[in-house]
Amino acid sequence: MTATPVPPGTRQAAEAQEASEPALKVAPLELFLDLVFIFTITQLTGSLVHHLTLGGFAQVLVMLGLIWWMYDAFIWLTNALPPRTRGPGGALMLAMGAFLVIALSVPHAFEGGGAAFGWAYLLVVALHTGMFVAAGVTPAAVLRMGASNLVVGTLVVTGGYLAGTAQLVCWAVAFAMQFITPRVARLPEFRLRADHFVERHGLIVIIAFGESVIAVGAGAGTAELGPALIAVALLCLAVCVGLWWACFGYDDDAHAEHHMAALPSAERNRAAVTVYYLGHFGLLLGVLLFAAGVKSAVAHPGAATTLPQAVALAGGITLYLAANTAVRRFFGLRPQLPRLVGAMAVAVTVPLGTGVSALAQVGAVVAVLAAVFGYESGCRPPVGDSRHD
Repeated sequence: MTATPVPPGTRQAAEAQEASEPALKVAPLELFLDLVFIFTITQLTGSLVHHLTLGGFAQVLVMLGLIWWMYDAFIWLTNALPPRTRGPGGALMLAMGAFLVIALSVPHAFEGGGAAFGWAYLLVVALHTGMFVAAGVTPAAVLRMGASNLVVGTLVVTGGYLAGTAQLVCWAVAFAMQFITPRVARLPEFRLRADHFVERHGLIVIIAFGESVIAVGAGAGTAELGPALIAVALLCLAVCVGLWWACFGYDDDAHAEHHMAALPSAERNRAAVTVYYLGHFGLLLGVLLFAAGVKSAVAHPGAATTLPQAVALAGGITLYLAANTAVRRFFGLRPQLPRLVGAMAVAVTVPLGTGVSALAQVGAVVAVLAAVFGYESGCRPPVGDSRHD
């Protein structure tokens, strides 16, 4: 991801247009929809925990990619058509029900429950397209977007009636098809408000952290609350704080909003796909992997973990830091190198988990994050330098 330079005149015109309009804030109903999404992440995490293999990871990767594509599409939708009246609000509630069915079908999606996943997904596509028609976007652009998403939805339904490798391949093709939609949908005809869009994605990331906290509780279960359990639970929470700091500790979201607002419409929409769909897909997948590793770490803090468990815990944080660095690079935020070094350092904690204990690995991860952000704080520029050089 590379930042696109904006000519001064264009930047000033775009910022002036945004500033002249009332702020578009996230509606309460959108936050309600987020509760369904966090349940989806919980279901995907549970599925990965029970199938912590390359095949299980591939299934979760494809399902998350499909779900996040349409969920992110609803962020675009509510940006154009805020759910503050009965019509859009009612349609969003219907979509909420369809997303709930998708979430409920996740654990058995590759074990005979794929049809329910597929039909609920197709309903989400239909509702999304229909609501965009009501949003006043150019009919040709909506038709192109809807037709492309319909192809994806049809592939998901078809895959739901298959099994094994055939189902995974069909859904993987559907996942790959998503990247055609931005090329055929005439993105410049979709007007995107930077304030709502950036805030919405920030809230999604924060809500996803809740899954890690839930994983701590689920991993602890009914175990006796001893020193080791308390220590690993607090350390896992410290990791969540570190991940939160990576995205919000230096007001990066405010800088991102200003940068997005300054981009011309076409460039802003392309950035929304590359930075916010792809970038946040990496962030969410990282949180999901970390949560899967956390469950095992908290369940047996003093014991060594299996290799897949240790890899999930470290790999999730490594992926999160890498995705976060890519997003920061697009927005010109610095420093970037410490986070990449931290990502590599976290990756090499795997032997601590497999050879010593889960507690030792989580403790090492916290130490790495503390070192990275401590170093960055010492390199902070004078107040007023928005680049964080």
